[in-house]
Amino acid sequence: MEKRTLNIWGVSIASLVVLMIVTPRIPQPQAYHDFADQRNFFGIPNTLDVVSNVPFLIAGIIGLVVCYRGNYFRLSLQGELLAWTIFYISMAAVGLGSGYYHLQPNDPRLVWDRVPMSVALASVLAIFIIERVDEKKGTMSIIPLIMAGLGSILYWRIFRDVRLYILFQLLSCLAIAAMAILLPPMYTHSIYWLWAGVFFLIGKIGELADQQIYDLTRQVIGGHTLKHLGLAMVSVFTSIMLAKRSVALKRQSVLDSLRISKSAVKTE
Repeated sequence: MEKRTLNIWGVSIASLVVLMIVTPRIPQPQAYHDFADQRNFFGIPNTLDVVSNVPFLIAGIIGLVVCYRGNYFRLSLQGELLAWTIFYISMAAVGLGSGYYHLQPNDPRLVWDRVPMSVALASVLAIFIIERVDEKKGTMSIIPLIMAGLGSILYWRIFRDVRLYILFQLLSCLAIAAMAILLPPMYTHSIYWLWAGVFFLIGKIGELADQQIYDLTRQVIGGHTLKHLGLAMVSVFTSIMLAKRSVALKRQSVLDSLRISKSAVKTE
């Protein structure tokens, strides 16, 4: 392993240790389980929050099947097939785990929601590393990233502290966004990552504004239901991207594109 990589890991771990020492423990708020839409249809508790997980299952299964159907997605890089396989399996598992959780929301059941979602996030981070940083490093990062996500959940359940879980989610999202903007994509049609990000953001807004959205829609649909539908669309857009993309003849980051556009405007 390169000395620079070791230094980065050393600084990161030291920073994490210091952060955990100087910040207070954050328990899982029990109010989190009190969702706005608790209606019961056809004998299913919290019906819409449960059935809105079906798109996860459908999109995940379709993506997984297409991954192995004559290599329709043309996955050729080292680790690509593994990372995308883990992603689609995880998204399908979210449909099952989250549905199970919403039947009777509580901390033990929340584990089955967060485990597949964390694994899916870890796989996307690894995919970005494979495609935009280095194939070998990205492939080698798949298992460590997944273990980090699972470790954050294990830490929460053992110590009743969600700090590591929050950090993993936040830092993973920031790293993906940074790579999407600063590093040139290896493939075309990367615009679909942007659409996936938009719907991911919509899902997060729905999660935070659950009650407000429920009231705003006159109790038609809650924000948490919209969260499920928004996050499930991530699988849809990534599948469309994989089906359409090809190796980019000219690699250019979003930041470089903006600079070129800005320069072109100035010269006019």
